[in-house]
Amino acid sequence: GESVSHPDPADTATANADRQVELRTKDRLRKLSGQIDKALARIEGGTYGFCEETGDPISLKRLDARPIAKKSIEAQEMHERGERLSIKAG
Repeated sequence: GESVSHPDPADTATANADRQVELRTKDRLRKLSGQIDKALARIEGGTYGFCEETGDPISLKRLDARPIAKKSIEAQEMHERGERLSIKAG
């Protein structure tokens, strides 16, 4: 009979890819968990739903889609554009 002791390289690669996904997911969830704690603290403190940069109310639609949002769409987009520009410059 055939020896089954040698793992198929494709199976090994798949297992490794699965492991990577698990690790990335764990990392993402850990970060998310911290963001959720902060969002809950903002609810307690009465600052939830207001942009941390402009102080403007964050739209309900945005909060519904992303309950951990700390910035209004406008501030978030400015922030992301700023990040991209600084990356190019650096």
